[in-house]
Amino acid sequence: MPVLFDNENKIIHLQGKTVSLCLMCHPEYGLLNLYWGARLEDGNVSYLLDAVYDGASFDPKHTRFPYDEPVRGAGYYQTPSVCAINERGDDVVRLKYESHEIFRGKKALNGLPMVYTESADEATTAVITLKDPLTGLCVQVSYTLMETLDVITRSVNIGNAGCEKLVLTHMMSASMPMYGSDYDVINLSGGWARERYVNRTPLAHASFRVESQRGSSSHEQNPFIALCEKTATEHNGQVWAMSLVYSGSFLASADVNNFSTARMSIGLNPEVCRWNLLPGESFQTPEAVLVYSPDGFNGMSQRFHKTIRTRIVRGYWRDQPRPILINNWEATYFDFNEEKIEKIASKAASLGIELFVLDDGWFGKRNTDNCSLGDWVVNKEKLPGGIKGVCDRVNRMGMAFGLWFEPEMVSPDSDLYRAHPDWCLHAEGRSRTEARQQLILDLSRIEVQDYIIEAVSSVLKSANIAYVKWDMNRNMTEYYSYGREACRQTETQHRYMLGVYRVMETLTNIFPKVLFEGCSGGGGRFDMGMLYYMPQIWTSDDTDPVERLKIQYGTSFVYPASAMGAHVSASPNHQTGRSTSVKMRADVALGGNFGFELDLNTLTDEEIESVRSTVELVKRVRATLQKGTFTRLESPFEGNYAAWQFVSDDGEDVIACAYRKMTMPNPYPKKFFLKDLDEKANYRHAETGNVYTGSALMHAGIVFSGAWGDYQSAVYTFRKIG
Repeated sequence: MPVLFDNENKIIHLQGKTVSLCLMCHPEYGLLNLYWGARLEDGNVSYLLDAVYDGASFDPKHTRFPYDEPVRGAGYYQTPSVCAINERGDDVVRLKYESHEIFRGKKALNGLPMVYTESADEATTAVITLKDPLTGLCVQVSYTLMETLDVITRSVNIGNAGCEKLVLTHMMSASMPMYGSDYDVINLSGGWARERYVNRTPLAHASFRVESQRGSSSHEQNPFIALCEKTATEHNGQVWAMSLVYSGSFLASADVNNFSTARMSIGLNPEVCRWNLLPGESFQTPEAVLVYSPDGFNGMSQRFHKTIRTRIVRGYWRDQPRPILINNWEATYFDFNEEKIEKIASKAASLGIELFVLDDGWFGKRNTDNCSLGDWVVNKEKLPGGIKGVCDRVNRMGMAFGLWFEPEMVSPDSDLYRAHPDWCLHAEGRSRTEARQQLILDLSRIEVQDYIIEAVSSVLKSANIAYVKWDMNRNMTEYYSYGREACRQTETQHRYMLGVYRVMETLTNIFPKVLFEGCSGGGGRFDMGMLYYMPQIWTSDDTDPVERLKIQYGTSFVYPASAMGAHVSASPNHQTGRSTSVKMRADVALGGNFGFELDLNTLTDEEIESVRSTVELVKRVRATLQKGTFTRLESPFEGNYAAWQFVSDDGEDVIACAYRKMTMPNPYPKKFFLKDLDEKANYRHAETGNVYTGSALMHAGIVFSGAWGDYQSAVYTFRKIG
């Protein structure tokens, strides 16, 4: 069994293919985390505890222990993992080890997304129960080793087995002590239209915090953090990483204490979430995914990718080829009618595009962005035949039909708001802060959840709708709920997210073959929690291919290409004004779920042929793009070029994509070096018919063959021939 218990030394050893994690069930100090790193043959590392305290320190020895579930008030001076204020007003907690169980499989988290199993044989779980004898606070720490994925998940269930109310102020999903502090810290940050840029910072004797208080995982930071060796690269070196399966406000931190010892933590953000726990109640934290990689950042990413592709994403679309789509937004914005839509769709169908998506503006009186959100009734002035009419037209062309929604929002100028002004998040007696001329519906309330389920279901049942783009275009303000008792208002953000998950779980069960794509002003809620319900997410509202190199490269640190919506949009680009070729735009979009967002009728004959050939290419290779192993080859953050590759699961097909931002006079040929091929095998280049050995492609490299000029790209497809 891959999770072992050493009864003599009281050590639980999670032993994966490349990773080990060792926990000690200590009779006095609760649960101690002795080791997380490369696979150990023997989990008896109790000797490490002997070296923690040498008796010469000013601080008492219990301040130095590697607590797995650190608490406040007993000499631990960093951010606690769990903290509870009791009715006497103090937040002192003493967690004593009570028991543990080890079992095959993995239990579901009620109301929360998670890494799932399809068979008990895939995983082994250890649940360790800790208890505070005075207050009855009961903490159950769950560690699961996902054996085929070689990753570990961690979550915490916090119960009140006492007789007094407790107020939880800290509910972290994971808090992992590290050896020493000689690391760099990696995080993904940015803003709207420049999401998930890669940052690498030397870890200092301080607290490094990555967080969102916005009610969503946010454009600004992603719920991910990693520590790495100073010498770690894309392909070499040790990396320890954690990502949260959650879509709301979060905190991730890397702290170094006075003993030069680091700790990584991730969980709910204590700045915006406090939870009242009555006797007999319990609280479940979101799940954290813990990845150790001995082979650099690509090794880390590939473990995350496989976990997300196969055990976060669920349902019909997990393994189905994703359709090539065209979205009308940048072609028409709000100015469309049935004839305009039919003209764009007809051209798309003639080029082999498979799905037409009607974006914002089809409902209520929605001719601008200042009204009608919440009124999910078709605008018959624009679409006299209704949604069914335009859907049937598109279907007759041989394409599927999709529709845009923004169900979590309400316009002050809407029938819904006029009927239910208390249904939005707001603080009584204060003005309601609008953003994008809209407010946020209070999905912490069951009646609001039920309204959204009914309204969206009614539209989806009215026509043959195959796809939904689910948008969410602003951050929370006044995150308080009408009618909720005062002491529970600090629960609203998390209750909102639980409500979102209930709505999404219900709708995806009612419509299991509808392809749902998440969106939040582009990539403002790009996280594993969303991917549990929606297998792909609009990566960014910025569709400029040069900007997308950084955005998609950074996103790939955690998320697979199959999760990223990537489209060919108009030129000059609507976000940056930059002009680029159709080929450059298309070659960058190959790094995600491929689509278009422009009026194809405005393209030249030469551009149309480029579109046609790209559509044919995507259909040939999308199985490899969607399910293959993705490897980053060259970073756009470090120079003028970027490159990545895909290798099919069977190793037979290889796709390499290379990009140059700016040209230069009299250059020396630029080479890229492929990875993880069969050194002795031969690979045929599909475009030229030339044959290369795997060793040549990896060590001698391939020469960049992009055209002359700025913003150029090249795609190389190889087939293994023996």
